[in-house]
Amino acid sequence: MSQFANLSKSAKIIVFGSWLGWALDGYDLVLMLFVISSVSQLFFPTSDQRLGLLATFATYAVTLIVRPLGGGLFGTFGDKVGRKKAMLITITGFSIATFATGLLPTWQAVGIISPLLLIVLRILQGLFAGGEWGSDAVISMESVPKSSRGIVSGFIQSGFPFGFLIASIIFGAVSNLYHDKSFLDTGWRVMFFTGIAPSMLALVLRLKMNESEVWKEKLERQELEKAPLKKVVSGFNRKRFFLSLIITSGLMYSYYASIGFMPTFLAQYIHLEESETAMIMISATFLSMIGYIFSGWLSQKIGRIRSIGIFAALTIIFAIPLLVGLYNASTIVERAIYVSLVIMFATSGFGPIPAFLSERFPTEIRNTSSGFVFNAGLIIGAWAPLVAVESSFRSTQLQPILFGINLIIGCILVMIGLKLNPETRDFDLCIPNSNIKKP
Repeated sequence: MSQFANLSKSAKIIVFGSWLGWALDGYDLVLMLFVISSVSQLFFPTSDQRLGLLATFATYAVTLIVRPLGGGLFGTFGDKVGRKKAMLITITGFSIATFATGLLPTWQAVGIISPLLLIVLRILQGLFAGGEWGSDAVISMESVPKSSRGIVSGFIQSGFPFGFLIASIIFGAVSNLYHDKSFLDTGWRVMFFTGIAPSMLALVLRLKMNESEVWKEKLERQELEKAPLKKVVSGFNRKRFFLSLIITSGLMYSYYASIGFMPTFLAQYIHLEESETAMIMISATFLSMIGYIFSGWLSQKIGRIRSIGIFAALTIIFAIPLLVGLYNASTIVERAIYVSLVIMFATSGFGPIPAFLSERFPTEIRNTSSGFVFNAGLIIGAWAPLVAVESSFRSTQLQPILFGINLIIGCILVMIGLKLNPETRDFDLCIPNSNIKKP
């Protein structure tokens, strides 16, 4: 932790501004997960609960699937024009989209226009959010010493579960203020409105932060890439792109098969009240946040690959036993323990990812490649909740085992990717990464 405390004031502003932006991204995405049961009734009314959930999760998946496009678009902007400018645009864009979601009319008011407007806003949300992570991660990794990259990497990633944590607290408070019909009428809208204040704080911090010195050096030398995205997916970097994509696809699948589906699992299959679901998710996301930071710190000690692999292995071993235990638990404390462990094991592998992806690609395409690879993992990962919903209606008795298998699939993909990628911990970001021996 001393490595983090010893950062310069400028670096701390960059890191905290990046962390807060990622926290807001997590806040928005998780808000949608918490209100998804309500949204399915308001925007996709149907007598078939399964179809309503599938339609709403599909809308949610659209948000995630367009994120690679945002990662490539704003990543290219960040590589050509600057990381800071890209971050100012993305934080403004997805903050407006989040707030506007709370203003949407429902099906009862405008019919089919309602879900269409929701889909449009979620697409815009996905584009801006897709561009957010790459610039956040890259500018932070380029602004701290090599010895601090692991802990800073984990801290940056902890912003997402922190956003989830705050969303859980807000959900608990709002669900206590607005019960049943009043939540359907007003409560879900209030939740989307609450993100505007921290968005303004993040924007102010970003206006104060400095541009990446590593990127500025490339600009001064006139060594910036004219077509970063083309260079990412062609030639020497193409293999790195696809091998890295295996890891992020597995991590994303594991994430959305666990924490992404858990609020719905607790509400629809364990039949808990909103307040109980919120309490359990608060404890689980707090432990996940600690896991992110720990795995980032650990990656500085034993390497990025080993740190990610430890948590993937723990998930493979314990996913089914923990989910079966959750299914049969009788108290909220027992449920909180099972959920917290499942989520911590399944999500902590993300901690070293900002460092790993920044180290994997050279400066002139780092923003594009990191943002694109990270978000492209959602092309596969975003479907995990849909797979879970569909499988659950086929066999009620085997639900926890099927959910566990769904989670393990993502972890196996992670392990395959780890075998195919090299260790990057000792790479110097300010020089071309030709010193990585393996492709």
